[in-house]
Amino acid sequence: MRALTDSEARVIAVLLAARPDRERERLQQVGVPRSTYHAVRRRAYEEGWLRDRYVPHPARIGRPFVTFVVARPYADRFEEFTQRITGDSGTVLLWTATQMGLAVFLHAKPTDGPRLVERLGSGKLAASPISVTVRADEPSIPVYFDYEGLWCHLAGLPGTIAYPHGLGGVIAGPDDDEPETPTPLTAHQRWALSELLQRPFAAAEQGRGGHLVGPFGLPFSQRRMLARGWITHRTLLDPSKLPPYQGRTGDQIVLLSGTPRSGARPEVLFAALTNESRVFPFLFVAGADRWLLGALGGSTAAASDPAPRRPVLPTLREYLEGIEILQEAATGFVAPIDHRYETLLPPEPAAAPAAKH
Repeated sequence: MRALTDSEARVIAVLLAARPDRERERLQQVGVPRSTYHAVRRRAYEEGWLRDRYVPHPARIGRPFVTFVVARPYADRFEEFTQRITGDSGTVLLWTATQMGLAVFLHAKPTDGPRLVERLGSGKLAASPISVTVRADEPSIPVYFDYEGLWCHLAGLPGTIAYPHGLGGVIAGPDDDEPETPTPLTAHQRWALSELLQRPFAAAEQGRGGHLVGPFGLPFSQRRMLARGWITHRTLLDPSKLPPYQGRTGDQIVLLSGTPRSGARPEVLFAALTNESRVFPFLFVAGADRWLLGALGGSTAAASDPAPRRPVLPTLREYLEGIEILQEAATGFVAPIDHRYETLLPPEPAAAPAAKH
């Protein structure tokens, strides 16, 4: 496998930010000609390094609870495990590998997620699944499959544009002065959200390149939804397909969980990891009783860092106890369900029966 060029690494960092309003500024920073940028962008999608998705705010579509499950399926029950996960109507993501699986569910009720996890355990499909259920209308998921921080560090770029992208959080009202109370979607809002959620998959069916499904040229109603946080445009990385850069790789997926120590605050741990250990999680979920982190590790030695780095595990131990770590090569993962949100829109309200005369 060939190595990434400097230009490719820098363009990937720009694309992962998924911020078209800052694109021109970032291109000046990375020093890549516009023609090179467009050529690399097309190549990144054609090679499968990147893919785009539109991710809804769970509370806005009537699914304000999110459950994350990390499990080690039994080898002889692996197919049943996969079927149980994919058969749940709230499943939006499922990654499976030889030794473990990661799943994400969006639910209407707080009890839905725990019940699913209980069925996995009682059905003897997996060994002691780890689960975290959080409210999506709170800042409980500060990082949600965001690889920009990792890649900017790898490419030696100064800072990030949008990292971290989370999932959910408080929805600002029209005047940004107080939180919005979600109301039922109108028929037009349902249409606008549905079109965005299906946009990447419709483009693939129509033979349009993945680099063309971003928010450029969207109708005003859809741009307004993006601006208000009802839905987010995201560019995601596939570490299993990405070539190395300057001898560095991020081809190991590491999932870590633990119970927060008394007084521990997730934002303080996040700051310690990114500023002192220079580890940039692509996933960070802060539940009341358990935190879950996802990161990419390298199987190839990284270039020497000029500044000292604080060791990662001692940092984690300051904030978490009962730490469990699972790691597997990214090339071993498949994604039966890969950020599919389009089936979760609430049904349209039934029309009122006509009055009898």
